[in-house]
Amino acid sequence: METELTLTPVKTVHHAEVLLPQESIGFNPRSTPQIVAKSPFIESNCESVSMDHLKTECITPVFARCNSVTISHYDFILALQECVANFYIGEKIMNPEIRVSHKILGRIQEALKKPKEELLPHDETIYWERIAVAIEIPSITMVVGGNTLSLVVGAVRSFHNQNLYSKKTVERFKLFAGFVNHVCTNTAVSTDGALLDVKVFSLEELKVQIYNLLNSYNMNNHVAQMRDLENYLLTQSQFCQLIGRSRIYQHLPKETKAIIPELLFNDGQINAISKAYFEDINFKSDCNGEINLWKMFNLLTGANKSSSYINDFLEKGINATNFINGISKAQADRNSPYSWFLS
Repeated sequence: METELTLTPVKTVHHAEVLLPQESIGFNPRSTPQIVAKSPFIESNCESVSMDHLKTECITPVFARCNSVTISHYDFILALQECVANFYIGEKIMNPEIRVSHKILGRIQEALKKPKEELLPHDETIYWERIAVAIEIPSITMVVGGNTLSLVVGAVRSFHNQNLYSKKTVERFKLFAGFVNHVCTNTAVSTDGALLDVKVFSLEELKVQIYNLLNSYNMNNHVAQMRDLENYLLTQSQFCQLIGRSRIYQHLPKETKAIIPELLFNDGQINAISKAYFEDINFKSDCNGEINLWKMFNLLTGANKSSSYINDFLEKGINATNFINGISKAQADRNSPYSWFLS
C-alpha cells in the first residue's frame, strides 16, 4: 500500500546544528538551562555505542535465503537524524544517544577453524540484535512540575522479531517523539507520539513514516496532559491500594484481566516504584504520604528506564502514560475501568 508523505521538508543549506553531547553543556540557546545528563534514557541490559562503532566495527545482517541486505543500524540512525534536522530547522539538536544489547558474534571465513583463544580482533564479526536511539532537541523545552523537559525523538529496533532466515521481507521499527526529564532522564511518550509497528522495505519508506510521526505528534497537548497530573493526589492509603492491586494484576484469571485496563509493569518494577515512593530524591511522597500523579508518573517511567529491555521499553513507556492518565480519571469517575486499581 502506498504511503503518502504528509510533510515535505524545506530544502535548505541551513540545517539544524548537531552537537556532540559534551558540547551541549554550557550552551544556552533561547535561555535553555544547562543539560547535564545523569544517566542514559534506558539502562537495563544494554550499553552505549557510537555511530563510528556501528559504521566500522559491525556487520550488517542479510536475509539468508536471498542474501539481500537489511537496513543497517548506522543508515537508519542517519535517516532519523536527517528527518529531525529537516523538521526542526533552526533548533539545536544533539548527536544521537545509542543503546544496544544482545551482541551477535561471528567469524570471517579464514578464522573458522581457529581456537577461540587465538582469535584476533579482525577475525571476529559482530552486530547488535537490539538497538534504541534518542535524539534530544534541547532548544525546545517545557516545564512540568518544576522539572525542565526537552523534546526528544527516537527509534527502537530489534532483529529478534525479524526472520532473517527467509527471503527479504518488510523490516520493522518503532518510532517515538516525546520529552526527556532533565532531572532524571526519564522519557515521557504519549500515544500519538509513537508508532509501534512500522514496516518498511527501504530507508525512503522509513523517512516517510518518521515525518508522519512528527506531523501527528501534538506536543502542546502532551505537555498539557502532563501538567494536569499535578492537580491529582494519591493519599498513602490510595498508593498502597494501587501497589497491591498492581501486584495481583499479573495473577488474575484471563477473563478478569480482560475487563481491566492493561498494566505492563512486572513485580520487580512495582517493587522499585514502592521503594522510590519513600527514597527517590526527586519524586518521593510528601511528609504526610501524599504524592501527586506527576511524581507517580515519574516513578513509573523511572522503573521503566532502569529495568526494561530495549524491545519492550517503548510499549511500557506508553503504558505508563495511559495508566497514570487513567488513574487521574478514576479519581473523578468511580465507573472508570481504572477505578479497580484504587478500590
